[in-house]
Amino acid sequence: MKNCVITISREYGSGGRDVGRMIAEHLQLPVYDKEIMHLAAEQSGMPASLVEKKSESIPSKFLLSLKRFSLTVPSTRIPSRYNSFIVATDKTKILDEDRLFHIQSAVIQDLASQGGCVIIGRCASHILRNHPNLLSVFIRGNFQDRVQRTVQTYNMPEKNAAENVRKIDKHRANHYKLHTSQQWGAAKNYDLVINTSYAGIEGAARVIEAMVSAK
Repeated sequence: MKNCVITISREYGSGGRDVGRMIAEHLQLPVYDKEIMHLAAEQSGMPASLVEKKSESIPSKFLLSLKRFSLTVPSTRIPSRYNSFIVATDKTKILDEDRLFHIQSAVIQDLASQGGCVIIGRCASHILRNHPNLLSVFIRGNFQDRVQRTVQTYNMPEKNAAENVRKIDKHRANHYKLHTSQQWGAAKNYDLVINTSYAGIEGAARVIEAMVSAK
């Protein structure tokens, strides 16, 4: 159980972050979320503000189309410990979005190699898909329930909350598609999909912990 790496992908407002942190507390595992961005900034030499900005930007249709080409990432300013994840050539250029993803991927691989942990978001389920002790989870929820959780969490009008849920879901879907060529939230891409509108936060955590024990 201590060696299990649990990745939590989630719809916005589903409570996936709370589920992940609850599991980490119950199983006494380290949990990584925005910490990954900070580690990526530290290891790459990129300003933390730039890393956060790129992580929150919504990939355009142009970027999604451009990804079809065989782009590679220049190794400039990337520590040698991460060079095995990156193939550099003299003929290609890459956008910051893709370069940042490769750096974060290297950080995630590093963290998972150190033992059991919970990793929230960052396409970790795809990055670690060949990890022998991976349990990948997708947390979803009914739209109106997610809007209400957003209203309660951030004290914003319901209309704004609904727009926020749609916008961030779109960002996560496009980001996942851009870097994995897979459909975000599709059941085939995860070991387990849970709807917190039915299971609740604690219920979802219990189901995942039972899966960890079974694994």
